[in-house]
Amino acid sequence: MSVGPVPKPIAGVSDFIDERIGAGNFLKRNLRKVFPDHWSFLLGEVALYSFVILLLTGTFLTFFFRPSMGDVVYNGSYQPLQGITMSEAYASSLNISFDVRGGLLMRQMHHWAALLFIAGLMVHALRVFFTGAYRKPREINWLIGVVLFTLALFEGLTGYSLPDDLLSGAGLRITQGVILSLPVVGTWLSFFLFGGEYPGEDVISRFYSIHILLIPGLLLALITAHLILMWVQKHTQMPGKDRTNANVVGAPFYPAFMAKSGAYFMFTFGVIALLGTAAQINPIWLFGPYTPSDISAGSQPDFYMGFLEGSLRLMPAWEINLFGTAGGTLPLNVLIPALVPLGVILTGMALYPFVERWVTGDNREHHVVDRPRNNPHRTSIGMTAITFYGLLWLMGANDEIAAFFQVSLNVTTYVGRVLIIVGPILAYLITYRICLGLQRIDAATIDHGVETGVIKRLPDGEYIEVHAPPNKSIEALIRDKKPVPIIAGTDGDAPDGDGVPSEKMRHPLGRLRAKMSKAYGGEKVALTDGHGEDEEKHAAVGPGEDDTSSPAR
Repeated sequence: MSVGPVPKPIAGVSDFIDERIGAGNFLKRNLRKVFPDHWSFLLGEVALYSFVILLLTGTFLTFFFRPSMGDVVYNGSYQPLQGITMSEAYASSLNISFDVRGGLLMRQMHHWAALLFIAGLMVHALRVFFTGAYRKPREINWLIGVVLFTLALFEGLTGYSLPDDLLSGAGLRITQGVILSLPVVGTWLSFFLFGGEYPGEDVISRFYSIHILLIPGLLLALITAHLILMWVQKHTQMPGKDRTNANVVGAPFYPAFMAKSGAYFMFTFGVIALLGTAAQINPIWLFGPYTPSDISAGSQPDFYMGFLEGSLRLMPAWEINLFGTAGGTLPLNVLIPALVPLGVILTGMALYPFVERWVTGDNREHHVVDRPRNNPHRTSIGMTAITFYGLLWLMGANDEIAAFFQVSLNVTTYVGRVLIIVGPILAYLITYRICLGLQRIDAATIDHGVETGVIKRLPDGEYIEVHAPPNKSIEALIRDKKPVPIIAGTDGDAPDGDGVPSEKMRHPLGRLRAKMSKAYGGEKVALTDGHGEDEEKHAAVGPGEDDTSSPAR
Protein backbone atom coordinates (compact mmCIF):
# COMPACT_ATOMS: atom_id res chain seq x y z
CA MET A 1 0.00 0.00 0.00
CA SER A 2 1.38 3.43 -0.91
CA VAL A 3 0.45 6.86 0.38
CA GLY A 4 0.59 10.51 -0.59
CA PRO A 5 2.26 12.28 -3.49
CA VAL A 6 5.60 11.03 -4.75
CA PRO A 7 8.52 13.10 -3.34
CA LYS A 8 10.78 14.80 -5.86
CA PRO A 9 13.86 12.61 -5.14
CA ILE A 10 11.81 9.47 -5.86
CA ALA A 11 10.17 11.01 -8.92
CA GLY A 12 13.52 12.02 -10.43
CA VAL A 13 15.15 8.64 -9.88
CA SER A 14 12.01 6.84 -11.08
CA ASP A 15 11.93 8.83 -14.31
CA PHE A 16 15.63 8.11 -14.89
CA ILE A 17 15.11 4.37 -14.39
CA ASP A 18 11.82 4.30 -16.30
CA GLU A 19 13.41 5.87 -19.38
CA ARG A 20 16.08 3.15 -19.44
CA ILE A 21 14.60 -0.12 -18.12
CA GLY A 22 10.90 0.69 -17.70
CA ALA A 23 10.78 0.08 -13.97
CA GLY A 24 9.85 3.57 -12.82
CA ASN A 25 6.32 2.76 -11.69
CA PHE A 26 7.59 -0.27 -9.77
CA LEU A 27 10.12 1.92 -7.97
CA LYS A 28 7.59 4.65 -7.17
CA ARG A 29 5.08 2.18 -5.80
CA ASN A 30 7.51 0.30 -3.60
CA LEU A 31 9.43 3.27 -2.22
CA ARG A 32 6.12 4.64 -0.94
CA LYS A 33 5.04 1.35 0.60
CA VAL A 34 3.71 1.86 4.13
CA PHE A 35 5.27 0.08 7.09
CA PRO A 36 3.60 -0.10 10.51
CA ASP A 37 5.45 1.25 13.51
CA HIS A 38 5.92 -0.77 16.70
CA TRP A 39 9.02 -1.41 18.81
CA SER A 40 8.66 -5.21 18.58
CA PHE A 41 9.07 -5.09 14.78
CA LEU A 42 12.68 -4.00 15.32
CA LEU A 43 13.57 -7.40 16.80
CA GLY A 44 13.81 -8.97 13.35
CA GLU A 45 15.91 -6.04 12.17
CA VAL A 46 18.43 -6.76 14.95
CA ALA A 47 18.97 -10.22 13.47
CA LEU A 48 19.21 -8.83 9.93
CA TYR A 49 21.75 -6.14 10.79
CA SER A 50 23.78 -8.58 12.89
CA PHE A 51 23.94 -10.90 9.87
CA VAL A 52 25.27 -8.06 7.72
CA ILE A 53 27.96 -7.33 10.32
CA LEU A 54 28.77 -11.05 10.45
CA LEU A 55 29.39 -11.06 6.70
CA LEU A 56 31.61 -7.97 6.87
CA THR A 57 33.73 -9.07 9.82
CA GLY A 58 33.86 -12.68 8.60
CA THR A 59 35.20 -11.54 5.22
CA PHE A 60 38.01 -9.70 7.02
CA LEU A 61 38.91 -12.78 9.06
CA THR A 62 39.11 -15.07 6.01
CA PHE A 63 42.11 -13.07 4.75
CA PHE A 64 44.23 -14.22 7.69
CA PHE A 65 42.78 -17.52 8.95
CA ARG A 66 44.41 -20.80 7.85
CA PRO A 67 41.92 -23.71 8.03
CA SER A 68 44.48 -26.45 8.50
CA MET A 69 45.20 -28.97 11.24
CA GLY A 70 48.83 -29.31 10.21
CA ASP A 71 51.29 -28.93 13.11
CA VAL A 72 53.42 -25.80 13.47
CA VAL A 73 55.56 -24.36 16.25
CA TYR A 74 54.19 -21.03 17.47
CA ASN A 75 56.62 -18.09 17.39
CA GLY A 76 54.15 -15.21 17.52
CA SER A 77 53.73 -12.28 19.88
CA TYR A 78 51.99 -14.13 22.72
CA GLN A 79 54.98 -15.23 24.79
CA PRO A 80 53.32 -17.83 27.10
CA LEU A 81 52.66 -20.07 24.07
CA GLN A 82 55.93 -19.52 22.19
CA GLY A 83 57.60 -22.79 21.23
CA ILE A 84 54.37 -24.80 21.67
CA THR A 85 53.32 -27.16 18.87
CA MET A 86 49.81 -26.41 17.66
CA SER A 87 47.62 -26.55 14.58
CA GLU A 88 47.89 -23.91 11.86
CA ALA A 89 44.26 -22.97 12.58
CA TYR A 90 45.03 -22.14 16.21
CA ALA A 91 48.29 -20.37 15.32
CA SER A 92 46.54 -18.20 12.73
CA SER A 93 43.79 -17.38 15.25
CA LEU A 94 46.48 -16.21 17.68
CA ASN A 95 48.10 -14.25 14.88
CA ILE A 96 44.79 -12.51 14.11
CA SER A 97 44.38 -11.68 17.81
CA PHE A 98 47.87 -10.27 18.46
CA ASP A 99 49.65 -9.45 15.19
CA VAL A 100 46.99 -8.30 12.70
CA ARG A 101 46.02 -4.65 13.11
CA GLY A 102 42.41 -4.61 14.29
CA GLY A 103 42.30 -8.40 14.22
CA LEU A 104 41.21 -8.93 17.82
CA LEU A 105 38.49 -6.30 17.42
CA MET A 106 37.21 -8.05 14.29
CA ARG A 107 37.30 -11.47 16.01
CA GLN A 108 35.34 -10.21 18.99
CA MET A 109 32.88 -8.23 16.89
CA HIS A 110 32.30 -11.34 14.78
CA HIS A 111 31.62 -13.43 17.87
CA TRP A 112 29.31 -10.85 19.48
CA ALA A 113 27.46 -10.39 16.18
CA ALA A 114 26.94 -14.17 15.98
CA LEU A 115 25.44 -14.22 19.47
CA LEU A 116 23.23 -11.22 18.69
CA PHE A 117 22.16 -12.76 15.38
CA ILE A 118 20.89 -15.94 17.01
CA ALA A 119 19.40 -14.03 19.95
CA GLY A 120 17.65 -11.73 17.48
CA LEU A 121 16.23 -14.72 15.61
CA MET A 122 14.97 -16.17 18.88
CA VAL A 123 13.17 -13.07 20.13
CA HIS A 124 11.83 -12.32 16.65
CA ALA A 125 10.40 -15.84 16.44
CA LEU A 126 8.86 -15.41 19.88
CA ARG A 127 7.26 -12.12 18.83
CA VAL A 128 5.79 -13.76 15.74
CA PHE A 129 4.54 -16.76 17.73
CA PHE A 130 3.00 -14.92 20.67
CA THR A 131 1.15 -12.47 18.41
CA GLY A 132 -0.03 -15.11 15.92
CA ALA A 133 1.77 -13.44 13.00
CA TYR A 134 2.48 -16.90 11.51
CA ARG A 135 -1.15 -17.40 10.45
CA LYS A 136 -2.48 -17.31 6.91
CA PRO A 137 -1.01 -16.11 4.57
CA ARG A 138 2.40 -16.21 6.32
CA GLU A 139 2.86 -19.93 7.01
CA ILE A 140 5.62 -20.26 4.40
CA ASN A 141 7.52 -17.32 5.87
CA TRP A 142 7.22 -18.93 9.30
CA LEU A 143 8.70 -22.17 7.97
CA ILE A 144 11.53 -20.21 6.37
CA GLY A 145 12.19 -18.65 9.77
CA VAL A 146 12.35 -22.07 11.44
CA VAL A 147 14.88 -23.27 8.84
CA LEU A 148 16.87 -20.03 9.30
CA PHE A 149 17.08 -20.64 13.03
CA THR A 150 18.19 -24.25 12.52
CA LEU A 151 20.89 -23.22 10.04
CA ALA A 152 22.05 -20.45 12.37
CA LEU A 153 22.66 -23.03 15.12
CA PHE A 154 24.82 -25.13 12.78
CA GLU A 155 26.59 -22.02 11.52
CA GLY A 156 27.46 -21.09 15.09
CA LEU A 157 28.64 -24.63 15.85
CA THR A 158 30.98 -24.78 12.84
CA GLY A 159 32.40 -21.30 13.50
CA TYR A 160 32.88 -22.01 17.20
CA SER A 161 35.10 -24.99 16.34
CA LEU A 162 37.41 -23.28 13.83
CA PRO A 163 40.05 -21.79 16.22
CA ASP A 164 40.94 -25.34 17.37
CA ASP A 165 41.55 -24.25 20.97
CA LEU A 166 40.93 -26.43 23.99
CA LEU A 167 37.44 -25.02 24.67
CA SER A 168 36.16 -25.46 21.11
CA GLY A 169 37.83 -28.86 20.92
CA ALA A 170 35.84 -30.04 23.93
CA GLY A 171 32.65 -28.97 22.12
CA LEU A 172 33.83 -30.71 18.97
CA ARG A 173 34.35 -33.90 20.97
CA ILE A 174 30.72 -33.72 22.14
CA THR A 175 29.62 -33.21 18.53
CA GLN A 176 31.54 -36.30 17.49
CA GLY A 177 29.96 -38.29 20.32
CA VAL A 178 26.49 -37.20 19.17
CA ILE A 179 27.28 -38.27 15.59
CA LEU A 180 28.54 -41.65 16.79
CA SER A 181 25.31 -42.23 18.72
CA LEU A 182 23.26 -42.22 15.51
CA PRO A 183 22.16 -45.76 14.67
CA VAL A 184 23.70 -47.43 11.59
CA VAL A 185 25.15 -44.27 9.97
CA GLY A 186 26.89 -42.69 12.96
CA THR A 187 30.31 -44.27 12.51
CA TRP A 188 30.34 -43.59 8.78
CA LEU A 189 29.38 -39.93 9.25
CA SER A 190 32.09 -39.48 11.87
CA PHE A 191 34.77 -40.99 9.60
CA PHE A 192 33.58 -38.84 6.70
CA LEU A 193 33.56 -35.60 8.68
CA PHE A 194 36.84 -36.10 10.52
CA GLY A 195 38.68 -37.93 7.74
CA GLY A 196 39.29 -41.03 9.87
CA GLU A 197 39.57 -41.63 13.59
CA TYR A 198 38.88 -38.62 15.79
CA PRO A 199 40.23 -35.95 15.62
CA GLY A 200 41.54 -36.71 12.13
CA GLU A 201 43.09 -34.12 9.83
CA ASP A 202 40.13 -32.75 7.87
CA VAL A 203 37.44 -31.49 10.23
CA ILE A 204 38.67 -27.88 10.44
CA SER A 205 38.96 -27.48 6.66
CA ARG A 206 35.54 -29.06 6.14
CA PHE A 207 33.91 -26.98 8.85
CA TYR A 208 35.55 -23.93 7.28
CA SER A 209 33.97 -24.63 3.90
CA ILE A 210 30.60 -25.23 5.54
CA HIS A 211 30.96 -22.10 7.68
CA ILE A 212 31.96 -19.57 5.01
CA LEU A 213 30.29 -21.01 1.88
CA LEU A 214 27.48 -23.51 2.30
CA ILE A 215 25.48 -22.25 5.29
CA PRO A 216 25.99 -18.49 4.62
CA GLY A 217 24.78 -19.03 1.05
CA LEU A 218 21.67 -20.80 2.30
CA LEU A 219 21.11 -18.14 4.96
CA LEU A 220 21.46 -15.33 2.42
CA ALA A 221 19.00 -17.01 0.05
CA LEU A 222 16.45 -17.71 2.80
CA ILE A 223 16.73 -14.21 4.29
CA THR A 224 16.15 -12.75 0.83
CA ALA A 225 13.10 -14.97 0.31
CA HIS A 226 11.88 -14.06 3.81
CA LEU A 227 12.09 -10.33 3.08
CA ILE A 228 10.49 -10.66 -0.36
CA LEU A 229 7.52 -12.56 1.07
CA MET A 230 7.17 -10.01 3.86
CA TRP A 231 7.23 -7.20 1.29
CA VAL A 232 4.65 -8.85 -0.98
CA GLN A 233 2.29 -9.98 1.78
CA LYS A 234 2.76 -6.67 3.69
CA HIS A 235 3.87 -6.45 7.29
CA THR A 236 1.54 -7.37 10.11
CA GLN A 237 0.45 -4.58 12.42
CA MET A 238 -0.51 -4.38 16.06
CA PRO A 239 -4.19 -3.90 16.94
CA GLY A 240 -5.36 -0.38 17.61
CA LYS A 241 -7.46 2.51 16.40
CA ASP A 242 -8.32 2.49 12.68
CA ARG A 243 -6.25 -0.68 12.06
CA THR A 244 -7.91 -3.44 10.08
CA ASN A 245 -6.97 -6.37 7.89
CA ALA A 246 -7.60 -4.19 4.85
CA ASN A 247 -5.24 -1.29 5.62
CA VAL A 248 -1.78 -0.48 6.97
CA VAL A 249 -1.27 2.39 9.43
CA GLY A 250 2.29 3.66 9.51
CA ALA A 251 4.96 5.59 7.61
CA PRO A 252 6.18 5.16 4.01
CA PHE A 253 9.37 3.26 3.26
CA TYR A 254 10.96 6.45 1.93
CA PRO A 255 11.97 8.57 3.70
CA ALA A 256 10.66 7.63 7.19
CA PHE A 257 11.29 3.89 7.39
CA MET A 258 14.53 4.08 5.41
CA ALA A 259 15.97 6.77 7.69
CA LYS A 260 14.83 4.92 10.80
CA SER A 261 16.30 1.62 9.60
CA GLY A 262 19.59 3.27 8.65
CA ALA A 263 19.88 4.81 12.09
CA TYR A 264 19.01 1.52 13.74
CA PHE A 265 21.65 -0.31 11.71
CA MET A 266 24.28 2.19 12.86
CA PHE A 267 23.07 1.77 16.44
CA THR A 268 23.36 -2.03 16.17
CA PHE A 269 26.80 -1.70 14.61
CA GLY A 270 27.86 0.69 17.40
CA VAL A 271 26.67 -1.67 20.14
CA ILE A 272 28.53 -4.62 18.59
CA ALA A 273 31.66 -2.50 18.10
CA LEU A 274 31.46 -1.37 21.73
CA LEU A 275 31.09 -4.96 22.92
CA GLY A 276 33.99 -6.05 20.71
CA THR A 277 36.11 -3.27 22.18
CA ALA A 278 35.25 -3.40 25.86
CA ALA A 279 33.80 -6.88 26.56
CA GLN A 280 36.26 -9.74 26.14
CA ILE A 281 34.83 -12.90 24.63
CA ASN A 282 36.42 -16.25 23.78
CA PRO A 283 40.04 -15.51 24.86
CA ILE A 284 41.50 -18.53 23.06
CA TRP A 285 45.05 -17.75 24.18
CA LEU A 286 44.07 -18.62 27.76
CA PHE A 287 42.76 -22.06 26.77
CA GLY A 288 45.72 -23.31 24.77
CA PRO A 289 45.73 -25.62 21.74
CA TYR A 290 43.40 -28.58 21.64
CA THR A 291 44.67 -32.05 22.37
CA PRO A 292 42.26 -35.01 22.74
CA SER A 293 43.84 -36.04 26.05
CA ASP A 294 43.15 -32.69 27.78
CA ILE A 295 39.90 -31.26 29.11
CA SER A 296 39.07 -27.94 30.72
CA ALA A 297 37.08 -27.61 33.95
CA GLY A 298 33.96 -25.45 33.97
CA SER A 299 33.92 -25.06 30.19
CA GLN A 300 30.69 -23.75 28.71
CA PRO A 301 29.52 -23.42 25.10
CA ASP A 302 27.92 -20.33 23.65
CA PHE A 303 24.42 -19.75 25.00
CA TYR A 304 22.56 -21.14 21.98
CA MET A 305 24.13 -24.60 22.43
CA GLY A 306 23.69 -24.63 26.20
CA PHE A 307 20.48 -26.68 25.91
CA LEU A 308 22.47 -29.59 24.44
CA GLU A 309 24.98 -29.48 27.28
CA GLY A 310 22.15 -29.42 29.83
CA SER A 311 20.20 -32.26 28.26
CA LEU A 312 23.34 -34.44 28.16
CA ARG A 313 24.00 -33.78 31.85
CA LEU A 314 20.43 -34.47 32.94
CA MET A 315 19.90 -37.66 30.98
CA PRO A 316 20.32 -40.92 32.96
CA ALA A 317 22.95 -43.37 31.72
CA TRP A 318 20.57 -45.48 29.64
CA GLU A 319 21.68 -47.66 26.76
CA ILE A 320 20.38 -50.59 24.75
CA ASN A 321 22.58 -53.46 23.65
CA LEU A 322 21.25 -54.73 20.35
CA PHE A 323 21.44 -58.53 20.09
CA GLY A 324 24.06 -58.58 22.87
CA THR A 325 27.33 -56.68 22.85
CA ALA A 326 28.18 -58.12 19.42
CA GLY A 327 25.20 -56.40 17.87
CA GLY A 328 26.17 -52.90 18.91
CA THR A 329 25.08 -50.44 21.57
CA LEU A 330 22.43 -47.77 21.24
CA PRO A 331 23.50 -45.00 23.68
CA LEU A 332 20.19 -43.43 24.68
CA ASN A 333 22.03 -41.18 27.15
CA VAL A 334 23.48 -39.35 24.12
CA LEU A 335 20.95 -39.99 21.36
CA ILE A 336 17.88 -38.74 23.24
CA PRO A 337 19.42 -35.49 24.59
CA ALA A 338 20.97 -34.70 21.22
CA LEU A 339 17.86 -35.20 19.07
CA VAL A 340 14.70 -35.04 21.18
CA PRO A 341 14.70 -31.62 22.94
CA LEU A 342 15.61 -29.50 19.93
CA GLY A 343 13.63 -31.80 17.65
CA VAL A 344 10.50 -31.30 19.74
CA ILE A 345 10.90 -27.51 19.75
CA LEU A 346 11.73 -27.12 16.05
CA THR A 347 9.13 -29.65 14.88
CA GLY A 348 6.54 -28.05 17.13
CA MET A 349 7.36 -24.62 15.70
CA ALA A 350 7.09 -25.88 12.12
CA LEU A 351 3.77 -27.68 12.65
CA TYR A 352 2.06 -25.24 14.99
CA PRO A 353 0.42 -22.95 12.36
CA PHE A 354 -1.14 -25.95 10.66
CA VAL A 355 -2.16 -27.68 13.89
CA GLU A 356 -3.78 -24.48 15.17
CA ARG A 357 -5.68 -24.01 11.92
CA TRP A 358 -6.87 -27.62 12.12
CA VAL A 359 -8.00 -27.18 15.71
CA THR A 360 -9.76 -23.84 15.24
CA GLY A 361 -10.93 -24.24 11.65
CA ASP A 362 -9.70 -20.67 11.04
CA ASN A 363 -8.87 -20.21 7.34
CA ARG A 364 -9.11 -16.42 7.28
CA GLU A 365 -6.26 -14.08 6.41
CA HIS A 366 -4.77 -12.22 9.36
CA HIS A 367 -2.89 -8.95 8.96
CA VAL A 368 -3.64 -7.55 12.44
CA VAL A 369 -1.93 -9.63 15.10
CA ASP A 370 -3.23 -10.68 18.51
CA ARG A 371 -2.21 -9.43 21.90
CA PRO A 372 -0.68 -12.47 23.65
CA ARG A 373 -3.19 -12.28 26.51
CA ASN A 374 -6.09 -12.74 24.09
CA ASN A 375 -5.00 -16.25 23.12
CA PRO A 376 -4.06 -17.71 26.51
CA HIS A 377 -3.46 -21.29 25.35
CA ARG A 378 -1.04 -20.24 22.61
CA THR A 379 0.81 -17.95 25.02
CA SER A 380 0.97 -20.71 27.63
CA ILE A 381 2.37 -23.16 25.09
CA GLY A 382 5.04 -20.62 24.17
CA MET A 383 6.02 -20.09 27.79
CA THR A 384 6.15 -23.86 28.26
CA ALA A 385 8.71 -24.14 25.45
CA ILE A 386 10.73 -21.22 26.86
CA THR A 387 10.78 -22.82 30.31
CA PHE A 388 11.82 -26.19 28.87
CA TYR A 389 14.64 -24.61 26.85
CA GLY A 390 15.68 -22.34 29.72
CA LEU A 391 15.95 -25.17 32.24
CA LEU A 392 18.09 -27.21 29.85
CA TRP A 393 20.26 -24.15 29.29
CA LEU A 394 20.58 -23.59 33.04
CA MET A 395 21.46 -27.21 33.73
CA GLY A 396 24.27 -26.94 31.20
CA ALA A 397 26.10 -25.11 33.97
CA ASN A 398 25.11 -27.40 36.85
CA ASP A 399 28.78 -27.94 37.74
CA GLU A 400 29.31 -24.18 38.06
CA ILE A 401 26.08 -23.87 40.08
CA ALA A 402 27.17 -26.68 42.41
CA ALA A 403 30.60 -25.14 42.92
CA PHE A 404 29.32 -21.60 43.46
CA PHE A 405 26.57 -22.51 45.91
CA GLN A 406 28.61 -25.34 47.46
CA VAL A 407 25.99 -28.04 46.94
CA SER A 408 26.35 -31.55 45.63
CA LEU A 409 26.56 -31.94 41.86
CA ASN A 410 24.22 -34.92 42.16
CA VAL A 411 21.66 -32.74 43.93
CA THR A 412 21.66 -30.19 41.09
CA THR A 413 21.26 -33.04 38.59
CA TYR A 414 18.33 -34.65 40.40
CA VAL A 415 16.64 -31.29 40.96
CA GLY A 416 17.09 -30.53 37.26
CA ARG A 417 15.47 -33.85 36.30
CA VAL A 418 12.43 -32.97 38.38
CA LEU A 419 12.23 -29.37 37.17
CA ILE A 420 12.43 -30.35 33.49
CA ILE A 421 9.11 -32.16 33.95
CA VAL A 422 7.39 -29.97 36.56
CA GLY A 423 8.68 -26.59 35.33
CA PRO A 424 6.96 -26.52 31.91
CA ILE A 425 3.68 -27.71 33.46
CA LEU A 426 3.77 -24.95 36.07
CA ALA A 427 4.72 -22.42 33.39
CA TYR A 428 1.64 -23.38 31.37
CA LEU A 429 -0.75 -23.13 34.30
CA ILE A 430 0.68 -19.88 35.64
CA THR A 431 0.79 -18.22 32.21
CA TYR A 432 -2.80 -19.24 31.49
CA ARG A 433 -4.02 -17.69 34.74
CA ILE A 434 -2.02 -14.52 34.09
CA CYS A 435 -3.55 -14.17 30.63
CA LEU A 436 -7.06 -14.53 32.04
CA GLY A 437 -6.23 -12.00 34.74
CA LEU A 438 -5.01 -9.50 32.15
CA GLN A 439 -8.19 -10.06 30.13
CA ARG A 440 -10.24 -9.31 33.24
CA ILE A 441 -8.27 -6.10 33.75
CA ASP A 442 -9.10 -5.09 30.17
CA ALA A 443 -12.76 -5.91 30.74
CA ALA A 444 -12.75 -3.87 33.94
CA THR A 445 -11.16 -0.94 32.10
CA ILE A 446 -13.98 -0.97 29.56
CA ASP A 447 -16.67 -1.61 32.15
CA HIS A 448 -15.56 0.76 34.92
CA GLY A 449 -12.99 3.07 33.33
CA VAL A 450 -9.49 3.96 34.45
CA GLU A 451 -8.57 4.70 38.05
CA THR A 452 -7.92 8.41 38.61
CA GLY A 453 -6.64 8.32 42.20
CA VAL A 454 -9.43 10.70 43.27
CA ILE A 455 -11.72 9.70 46.17
CA LYS A 456 -15.30 11.06 46.38
CA ARG A 457 -17.79 10.80 49.19
CA LEU A 458 -21.37 10.23 48.14
CA PRO A 459 -24.35 11.88 49.88
CA ASP A 460 -25.03 8.66 51.76
CA GLY A 461 -21.50 8.73 53.22
CA GLU A 462 -20.00 6.06 50.97
CA TYR A 463 -16.49 6.68 49.63
CA ILE A 464 -15.71 5.74 46.05
CA GLU A 465 -12.80 6.21 43.69
CA VAL A 466 -13.56 8.18 40.56
CA HIS A 467 -12.99 6.36 37.31
CA ALA A 468 -12.48 8.09 33.98
CA PRO A 469 -13.25 6.61 30.56
CA PRO A 470 -10.11 5.23 28.82
CA ASN A 471 -8.74 7.27 25.97
CA LYS A 472 -9.72 6.30 22.45
CA SER A 473 -6.44 4.52 21.65
CA ILE A 474 -6.56 2.27 24.71
CA GLU A 475 -10.24 1.53 24.19
CA ALA A 476 -9.65 0.64 20.52
CA LEU A 477 -6.74 -1.61 21.49
CA ILE A 478 -8.85 -3.50 24.03
CA ARG A 479 -11.97 -3.71 21.86
CA ASP A 480 -9.97 -5.13 18.97
CA LYS A 481 -9.98 -8.42 20.88
CA LYS A 482 -11.70 -11.20 18.99
CA PRO A 483 -12.65 -14.64 20.29
CA VAL A 484 -10.38 -17.48 19.24
CA PRO A 485 -12.35 -19.32 16.51
CA ILE A 486 -14.07 -22.61 17.22
CA ILE A 487 -15.09 -25.18 14.63
CA ALA A 488 -18.73 -24.81 13.67
CA GLY A 489 -20.91 -27.34 15.44
CA THR A 490 -18.57 -27.84 18.39
CA ASP A 491 -21.16 -26.54 20.86
CA GLY A 492 -24.07 -28.24 19.18
CA ASP A 493 -24.75 -25.30 16.87
CA ALA A 494 -24.58 -27.39 13.70
CA PRO A 495 -25.17 -25.55 10.42
CA ASP A 496 -28.67 -27.02 10.15
CA GLY A 497 -29.53 -25.81 13.66
CA ASP A 498 -30.71 -29.22 14.93
CA GLY A 499 -27.75 -29.67 17.25
CA VAL A 500 -26.43 -32.72 15.40
CA PRO A 501 -22.65 -32.56 14.73
CA SER A 502 -21.58 -32.58 11.11
CA GLU A 503 -20.57 -35.90 9.60
CA LYS A 504 -16.84 -35.16 9.67
CA MET A 505 -17.05 -34.50 13.44
CA ARG A 506 -18.68 -37.84 14.33
CA HIS A 507 -15.70 -40.19 13.97
CA PRO A 508 -13.10 -40.48 16.80
CA LEU A 509 -10.64 -38.00 15.25
CA GLY A 510 -13.46 -35.54 14.63
CA ARG A 511 -14.65 -35.80 18.24
CA LEU A 512 -11.10 -35.24 19.46
CA ARG A 513 -10.82 -32.22 17.19
CA ALA A 514 -14.09 -30.84 18.53
CA LYS A 515 -12.96 -31.19 22.13
CA MET A 516 -9.60 -29.57 21.38
CA SER A 517 -11.31 -26.73 19.52
CA LYS A 518 -13.72 -26.08 22.36
CA ALA A 519 -10.91 -26.05 24.93
CA TYR A 520 -8.49 -23.98 22.83
CA GLY A 521 -10.90 -21.46 21.33
CA GLY A 522 -13.84 -19.38 22.39
CA GLU A 523 -14.22 -16.25 24.47
CA LYS A 524 -12.61 -16.65 27.90
CA VAL A 525 -13.46 -13.20 29.32
CA ALA A 526 -16.13 -11.23 27.47
CA LEU A 527 -16.15 -7.45 27.14
CA THR A 528 -19.21 -5.37 27.98
CA ASP A 529 -20.58 -2.22 26.40
CA GLY A 530 -18.90 -0.08 29.08
CA HIS A 531 -22.04 0.92 31.00
CA GLY A 532 -21.61 -0.81 34.31
CA GLU A 533 -23.26 -0.04 37.63
CA ASP A 534 -20.33 2.03 38.88
CA GLU A 535 -20.50 4.37 35.88
CA GLU A 536 -24.18 5.07 36.55
CA LYS A 537 -23.42 5.82 40.21
CA HIS A 538 -20.52 8.08 39.28
CA ALA A 539 -22.59 9.86 36.67
CA ALA A 540 -25.17 10.73 39.35
CA VAL A 541 -22.51 12.62 41.31
CA GLY A 542 -21.96 15.79 39.33
CA PRO A 543 -19.26 18.38 39.81
CA GLY A 544 -19.78 20.54 42.90
CA GLU A 545 -22.34 18.20 44.49
CA ASP A 546 -19.83 17.03 47.08
CA ASP A 547 -17.06 19.14 48.56
CA THR A 548 -15.39 16.32 50.47
CA SER A 549 -13.41 14.90 47.55
CA SER A 550 -9.72 14.43 48.16
CA PRO A 551 -6.89 12.73 46.29
CA ALA A 552 -6.27 9.11 47.19
CA ARG A 553 -3.40 8.43 49.55
